[in-house]
Amino acid sequence: MKSFNKYHISIGSNIGDKLQNLQDAIDLIHLEISIVSSISPIYKTKAVGFVGDDFYNICISFFSNDDPNNILQSLLNIETKLGRTRSDKNVYESRKIDLDIILIEDQVINNNLLTVPHPSMHLREFVLAPLNDIDPNINHPILNKNSNELLKSCKGSNAEKLSKVLSNPKDQFNISKFKYIAIEGNIGAGKTSLAKKISIDFNSKLILERFADNPFLPKFYEDPDRYAFTLEMSFLAERYQQITDDLSQLNIFSDSIVSDYDIFKSLIFSKITLSEDEFALYRKLFFSMYKDILKPDLYIYLNQNIDRLKENIKKRGRDYEQNIDSKYLKNINSGYLDFHKTQTDLNIKIIDINNMDFVNNRIDYLNILKSICQ
Repeated sequence: MKSFNKYHISIGSNIGDKLQNLQDAIDLIHLEISIVSSISPIYKTKAVGFVGDDFYNICISFFSNDDPNNILQSLLNIETKLGRTRSDKNVYESRKIDLDIILIEDQVINNNLLTVPHPSMHLREFVLAPLNDIDPNINHPILNKNSNELLKSCKGSNAEKLSKVLSNPKDQFNISKFKYIAIEGNIGAGKTSLAKKISIDFNSKLILERFADNPFLPKFYEDPDRYAFTLEMSFLAERYQQITDDLSQLNIFSDSIVSDYDIFKSLIFSKITLSEDEFALYRKLFFSMYKDILKPDLYIYLNQNIDRLKENIKKRGRDYEQNIDSKYLKNINSGYLDFHKTQTDLNIKIIDINNMDFVNNRIDYLNILKSICQ
């Protein structure tokens, strides 16, 4: 998954119900592009460069790993849906809605479609005032000044902050009520992808399982009988070290913590891969190590069929996973389901994702968030 970048978007309107136009733009950005991280207060400013009604202006921010040109096209599509027709004439004019990309972190872009930072942002108080409200320390990568410094040096249009407030659709998802979320599922179910998206959108600390450097994993797939016990013991030690280190650093002021695994997966996998005697020893060691470990407030299990799992495994392209046997995946599915039946002290939510693609389909992702918060 590509890395996420923080976008700052300026939104303005001076035709019709200006407050509703701004709210509609926010709602569509939430539905079609990304969870909106922050929304500035509304500023009223005079029309600049032409005669027209006063503008309402705001700045919002969101995170996305999409290509900036795609984000721009999505914003233009939203403008069209809200009734704006862009003129071919290069003149200032009234508009029902105006969406401009102001900054994308420290990126500098200059192509025939998009210029970032916005070339006029440092001259516009109606951009800088709301930007400064939500991110006073964001830096202009060319001028090397933050938004607060730019605002102080701007000879603007006397933007007036209004008391009217816009709502953030993000607030319908009360993710922060869960201090610790663990996301589980079979190999290739999308645990890491979902954990990353939630951590970005809801300012959660992210814990990702460290498995890529385990030297025994490729060997296990080549010779399971020989390397099963060594692999499971190495995972036991690694997970214990990671989970104790990361959870001990949990900041009580953070919104939440989200992990792409739960410690009990060690028992689920080892029961499948180890002999009866080996598992008995392993289980004893497990409970002696994990007896005092913090349990998640919410345990999410992503349920997916074997065919979809194998498709996902093939797409992510890890060589040592390409020949995973379907029977092994079926045994893992059964192991998880048996585990769920025995747990009375875990808040388990099973989400069927067989007909979903939450990585590429935004509505699917939003539906998962709704399921989590129900």
